[in-house]
Amino acid sequence: MPSMQGIKEEFATRNFSIYAQWLGILSMILCFALGISNIVTSLLDPFNLILAIFSLCFSFVILFIEVPFLLRICPTSTSFDNFIRKITTNFMRAASYIIMAVVLWLAIITKSGLIAAAVFLTFTALCYLIAALKGQSFVGSKTLGGQGVAQMIV
Repeated sequence: MPSMQGIKEEFATRNFSIYAQWLGILSMILCFALGISNIVTSLLDPFNLILAIFSLCFSFVILFIEVPFLLRICPTSTSFDNFIRKITTNFMRAASYIIMAVVLWLAIITKSGLIAAAVFLTFTALCYLIAALKGQSFVGSKTLGGQGVAQMIV
């Protein structure tokens, strides 16, 4: 269990990549939960079903982006590992999150429940973008396996 003092210290650094990483974890949880609920509720609406499946896929991609230690311990393909390893800078992370957000913003068309996930993905992208524009280097959260553990993967 992460200590609240450690998390508090991370947020006190005012590095937007830390904020974005935690928002990314919240986005992952929302994408997973809302993806499951929309699959169940939209079996008769093919467009909604496709968006729900995208949401589920995004949740797993986010998990590997934000917790890079998992690339070491989970059996994944080499091409997937290489794809995830390319998303290391704040600009690349912002771009990947904005792409995921744009896809889920299409949920407005069908009034599905994926809009909350799109909002959090957008906030995450904005935090990574602010970090990149401020010249802040990516700092992985110690609680999520950063600071030393993440360097073992590269």
